[in-house]
Amino acid sequence: MMAAFSMASMTDVIFLLLIFFMVTSTFVFPTGLEVTLPQSTEQSAVKPGTRVYIDAEKNLFASTGDEQPQPLQLDALVTFLQLAQQQDSTGFIALYADETVPYGRIVEVINAGASNNLKMVLATRPVATSGSAADVPVTSVPSSGQPN
Repeated sequence: MMAAFSMASMTDVIFLLLIFFMVTSTFVFPTGLEVTLPQSTEQSAVKPGTRVYIDAEKNLFASTGDEQPQPLQLDALVTFLQLAQQQDSTGFIALYADETVPYGRIVEVINAGASNNLKMVLATRPVATSGSAADVPVTSVPSSGQPN
């Protein structure tokens, strides 16, 4: 006769792990401002903690870490970004621009960063295959006028 093995404790552990991963996966990359990002097929693994947002009305917002984005003017934005980049380990700043924002406004922000030696990358959403909108990859864009 074989000894019976109870699976009750194993299923409890499995369910606890499942609940843990479900709860923690919702906090992967919070964005405090709704912007519809343009699509791109080129993606980078860089996930900067410092973020600049340009909403559909061309207003600027910035945040670091998990903070809520705060509205800023272009001149105050550069000062904010210089301070924030000193604490950011990636050395990059992500630019989240709504897809309806004119190209000139995006270039204004990138030029302001480039003139102060700030490295900026443009955030995009992946081309829709079957993925979810929760994962926001970042497309690398050189912030200087130098060709690669």
